[in-house]
Amino acid sequence: MAEQARTMRQHRTVLGAPVRADDRPYVTLTLIGLCALSWLAQRVIGWDGWTSTLVFVPYLGETEPYRALTAAFLHSESPFHILLNMYALWIVGPQLERVLGRARFAALYLVSAVAGSVAFLLLAAPGSEAWFTPVLGASGAVFGLFGAFAVISRRLDRRASGIYSLLAINLVIGFVLPNIAWQSHLGGLVVGAAIAAGFAYAPRERRRAWGVVVPALALGLVVGAAALRYATAPSVVELLFR
Repeated sequence: MAEQARTMRQHRTVLGAPVRADDRPYVTLTLIGLCALSWLAQRVIGWDGWTSTLVFVPYLGETEPYRALTAAFLHSESPFHILLNMYALWIVGPQLERVLGRARFAALYLVSAVAGSVAFLLLAAPGSEAWFTPVLGASGAVFGLFGAFAVISRRLDRRASGIYSLLAINLVIGFVLPNIAWQSHLGGLVVGAAIAAGFAYAPRERRRAWGVVVPALALGLVVGAAALRYATAPSVVELLFR
């Protein structure tokens, strides 16, 4: 019986993810847990001891590139910020995690988070206020999930009007309300949709390879764009002595 179980073909979703007996969304729950713990650390340790070391600021990104990712696990002092992002993550995360599998879903989320920070960098003029503005929040990654959900729903010919409405509302909020980095929303949305398209339209026999190549290529392009931005931008010293 054990030998038969090993040789039986594993059931998979329409996009090639393994169907597990325990289908709890562990990656989604882990991401929510990390954001919640980080928010508590922000409140207990304070800005100087925690937030300032992890938040993304364009002028610091060249020497401390890890901030482009760690900023996605930080949120503002108001509980509304983290609650809104975690609610959105819980709406779309488990569904995407099940259809894509844990590894591809994690890659989608993390690369979208980095893309959100880099988009803010690319649209910030060196020396401007935005160049020295801290950016934090999971919104870039969440918008990446929104974009992915829309693409995959279209690929599978499923209705996603609710997600489209939620996406439209959040996009409008980003442009209308102050102190919201709409640039990060846009970056995460575009990159998340592009990665999902690679997953959704991969040839059946090459899904595993595409599951590695697509997010790696997207991350390479995002990092390359950031490197080019820094290479052509004046240094902090040059900006101070203009």
